[in-house]
Amino acid sequence: MIGISEIRAAGERIAAHVLRTPTVVSHGLGALLGVPVTAKLELLQRTGSFKARGATARLLALDEAERAAGVVAVSGGNHGIALATMAAAMDVKATVVMARTAPARSIETVAATGATLRLTDGMGEAFALTHRLRDEGLTLVHPFDDPLVIAGQGTVGLELAEDAGELTDVLVSVGGGGLIAGVAAALHALRPGVRVWGVETEGAQAMSAALAAGGPVPVPLSSVVTTLSAPSVSQLTYDHVAALVEEVLVVPDAEAVRGSLDLAEHAKLWTEPAAGCLLPAARRVLERVGDGARLGLVVCGGNATVADVVGWAERFGVR
Repeated sequence: MIGISEIRAAGERIAAHVLRTPTVVSHGLGALLGVPVTAKLELLQRTGSFKARGATARLLALDEAERAAGVVAVSGGNHGIALATMAAAMDVKATVVMARTAPARSIETVAATGATLRLTDGMGEAFALTHRLRDEGLTLVHPFDDPLVIAGQGTVGLELAEDAGELTDVLVSVGGGGLIAGVAAALHALRPGVRVWGVETEGAQAMSAALAAGGPVPVPLSSVVTTLSAPSVSQLTYDHVAALVEEVLVVPDAEAVRGSLDLAEHAKLWTEPAAGCLLPAARRVLERVGDGARLGLVVCGGNATVADVVGWAERFGVR
């Protein structure tokens, strides 16, 4: 299990490379949900998502042989952008493997960094190719199955604990589970009374399936939210969530897209559906916990174009 000492150490290492993102009270979201809401604005992070934290933590730990070999990562979008960008800044050769279903802008952004880009037909194939490239000698920077990456993502929770007012419940999106594992570990140490809730979209349910099965299992992927689409979680992230997280809620893609539109209208935040899914989940949390709730939302990323969001809204009939 990742402890607060590892998270603090990661925070010190990456501080010169990433932003301490704003933690703000959102009166618009408070009015929408009927309770006080604090938002941790990771969409303003360097590279547009929290992923820059974990990627940087791992890159800074490379030894000379690993740097010389170059690094490889698999990504639904944001991890690839983060690794490619941060590796270029540190003069490390990077290869990023993505599915062709990843957002076009994410693919273009990775290619523009100078990283080697490998595209596959799906996320399962992307993970398989990444493992082959690792076996051929590249250094794997896993998006979530790495203690250094989880500690880096945990700095989101560290900053939230230090900067937010009183909170009762914090909601975190879940793909492979690196972000929620780190955030939950930080809050467990610094705000032990705060409940942490995970949120997935239908068709990207790796963590909720693992919790039901008692451990990581492969899952079919069909969600439009590719940044949450891990074919399975890892034992490491599963162990953290099983021990530290209240529950993982699952929302339909359409509700996640509607959530992105609501965040734009009520919070003035342009987010991807991986963050938009927090709003419908927040309503479910409020139904369970009752009066007196004070919510924290980790707004994980904003790497979606206007065309992306409009296309999804038209597809699901969301206005």
